Formats: sequence, C-alpha cells, structure tokens
Amino acid sequence: MGYKHHPQIAGVDEVGRGALFGPVVAAAVMLSPVAANQLVKAGVKDSKQLRTSEREILYEIIKSQAIAFQIGMASVREIDRINILQASLLAMRRAIQRLSIQPELCLVDGNRPIPNFFIPQRTIIKGDQTEPAIAAASILAKVWRDRLMVRLDQRYPGYHLASNKGYGSRAHLQGLQALGPSVQHRLSFAPCQIGLPL
Repeated sequence: MGYKHHPQIAGVDEVGRGALFGPVVAAAVMLSPVAANQLVKAGVKDSKQLRTSEREILYEIIKSQAIAFQIGMASVREIDRINILQASLLAMRRAIQRLSIQPELCLVDGNRPIPNFFIPQRTIIKGDQTEPAIAAASILAKVWRDRLMVRLDQRYPGYHLASNKGYGSRAHLQGLQALGPSVQHRLSFAPCQIGLPL
C-alpha cells in the first residue's frame, strides 16, 4: 500500500454521505509503520469490501494498534444547513481536532481538502484502497455509525434502521411514506420531503 507511513500522519475518512437518516460520521487514525503493516496483514482494507463480522473484529484490532484515533460527526441539522459535502468535511475536521496527538499531515480520502484547515493535508482518491490509515479510519467510522443506527432504531421504529443503517432501502422509504420524516431525517434530501408542506 502506497504512501510512506510516519507516526505523525493521520488518515481520515467518512461514512454516511448517502444516507437519508442520521449524522455523517468521520474517523481519524494514526498508525505506526509497524501497526500499518500488521493491520494490512490482518485484513484491513476499504470497509465497503468487508463483511459486517469482519469489520467488527478489525474495529477492535485497529483501536488496540493505533497510536491515536477519534470519531467526529456532523448532525442532521448541519447537513441540512451547509450541505452534505461540507458536513462531511466538517466531521473529518472534528475527528482530526480531537486526536490526542496533532498530526503533521492528514491523508484525506477523496478529492476535496478540508477547507481552511491548519494542518497540511493530501487528498487521495480511493485512499481507503491504498492507505492503511485511511482504510482503518473507514472501518472505525462505519462500525461506529452502524452501531449508532442500531441504537436509534429503538428510538425511531418503523424505518428499519437496524438493517438499512439509514440508507434509502425499500423498507425505509415505505416507513417514510407511512410515518413521514423524523427529526433525524435529512430534510434537504428529496426522499425525506414526503408529507412536508410545499
């Protein structure tokens, strides 16, 4: 895997951009070169290429191996106010800022840098497929957000969040038709505008 690793480098990635419900969640992870190699051998890669059970196991391994890691979020209200792209970048910024060690460089998944950020950064398209720290961040963010969706399914029944994780599955859309949007739905997303006054 690509970029030369150094303990002061953080990888950052987000999940939940395409969801209709709940926050967008980012993770920032700092790895030593040794930990990066061990995690790759353990199976760390883009979270989308892993089964749920594999992500759950790797989540604990990453937390035990990382020099530092943190989660950052942007709320539904922030998503609706500033748009999903800017909210995703805000969640990334928050994850990095919460790290116990300030990185010298941030490797950001995608092609959009975090705006007006004080730490040097490098954007890497499909970085979760080439950079162990970004791949690790994608797994932490995914597992953390999925667990949140399972908990919120208890509070907001009828949208089948435990199974769809807030994405626009048929059951979720049927729940929106029957119940209308909850306070955790992204009203700036067209499928959530069912039943709202014009």
